[in-house]
Amino acid sequence: MDENVNKHIIVQTTNVRNALILLDKLSTDAILFVVDENNRLIGSLTDGDIRRGFIKGLDFNNTLADYMNHNPVYLIEKTFSLEDLESAERFKIVPILKDNHEVIDIINFRFQRTILPIDVVIMAGGKGQRLLPLTATTPKPLLKIGEKPIIEYNIDRLKKVGIKNITLSVNYLASQIIDYFGNGEKKGINIDYIQEDKPLGTIGSILLKQKFLHDDVLVMNSDLLTNIDFADFYKTFKHTNADIAVAAVSYKVKVPYGILETNSENVVMSLKEKPSYTFFSNAGIYLIKKEILSMIPRNTFFDITDLMERVIEMKNVLITYPLNCYWLDIGKHDDFQKAQEDIKHIKL
Repeated sequence: MDENVNKHIIVQTTNVRNALILLDKLSTDAILFVVDENNRLIGSLTDGDIRRGFIKGLDFNNTLADYMNHNPVYLIEKTFSLEDLESAERFKIVPILKDNHEVIDIINFRFQRTILPIDVVIMAGGKGQRLLPLTATTPKPLLKIGEKPIIEYNIDRLKKVGIKNITLSVNYLASQIIDYFGNGEKKGINIDYIQEDKPLGTIGSILLKQKFLHDDVLVMNSDLLTNIDFADFYKTFKHTNADIAVAAVSYKVKVPYGILETNSENVVMSLKEKPSYTFFSNAGIYLIKKEILSMIPRNTFFDITDLMERVIEMKNVLITYPLNCYWLDIGKHDDFQKAQEDIKHIKL
């Protein structure tokens, strides 16, 4: 259990004075979850609970059980929905329990919006040749935008939706990325790595991961700067029962001339004066049903577009998720400079 969880845990045998000291240290997050010797939840405790206890005539000789709330709000792992989390948000800080009521996590809604039940793979193996010489000795994901590397913005946003396990697919200058993030402990998450022996395209390397914990996998490029709403993206994916959802950026093309629309015999059917057309471009962020990954051939160069074409051919469901948020693909020097300016004004 990480430090942010432990600071909210108190064993039932702790005396009231020490409980008050712990609550004081928690400041605005002042709630403790009382557990037994097996770390099973038995109650919750706030400074208000202790104050009300004193008013009733309790003192420092009483046990925590005399002060605590015996019916705290909690969620059982793997059984709650996103709607349950939204309902629980008004309680600000809520413990996550195993079936036996052992506390395994605590969600603080000041820092975390929800818990998405997905695996995440971030593709971070590209050479970034269009950004040379910046990428001559630094992998593109570690190029700094403002105060931190590009990829770190994405990892931090994923943390806010409850992602605790992230896989990085690395290749070019991989050791630098591994050294920077390590096992993810410093960020309070778990980070592991997969590494190609040969180029496997934009999705082929995902099969190097031995096991996925969830039924759905989020795959994204590491060189994106975006404040996409991952929770809404996931909800849309699930509500449409799609096999793949592709985040998409809209582009408007204005034609500066009158357009003649004709049939196969060149007969003019309509005339449009200087029309505008909207097209959707792949934004490099995908949600994929785990079972769809079986369509990817092993140890073969295979792009995400190949997988999408295969999904269409097999009559599976592929949807777009139009982005109405900030998004920038940092592929060229102009993009890199734009990102340096944008980061001063956008909230990621």
